[in-house]
Amino acid sequence: METTLIILKPDAVQRGLSGRIISRFEEKGLKIVGMKLMQISQDLASTHYEAHRERPFYAGLVKFMTSSPVVVMAVQGVGAIAISRSMMGATFGSKADAGTIRGDFGVSNSFNLIHGSDSPEAAERELKLFFKDGEVLSFERPGDAWVYDMSSGSPE
Repeated sequence: METTLIILKPDAVQRGLSGRIISRFEEKGLKIVGMKLMQISQDLASTHYEAHRERPFYAGLVKFMTSSPVVVMAVQGVGAIAISRSMMGATFGSKADAGTIRGDFGVSNSFNLIHGSDSPEAAERELKLFFKDGEVLSFERPGDAWVYDMSSGSPE
């Protein structure tokens, strides 16, 4: 099982899309093991996006991410990182396929609704930035028996 960070960005929250986007993750079979509405501080945004510090869009990105509340989620499942990124669609809404979150709800190349960790290493780092110890939960979900085929002894 992988756990990944998902952020519903200020444009998703301001447009009232949070519930519809969260539902997509649950309907896919992924488990939400942590979630909160928060205002990202300047320091947290700067740390989260530090890999982009030298890029021309960095200052605008930090300003955007601190402009309004966001929803942060810890999402878990087999292959959760790749599945989540596939669900998100291409970075730019104008280029994202229909059926993806960005393809269905976005047209902007700047406001792209959602962030998802791009690797296990990034997920581990990012989850620690946004969730304190004890805020990402571990629990059984009986319905998982209908999400994953366990007949071979491991989830498929």
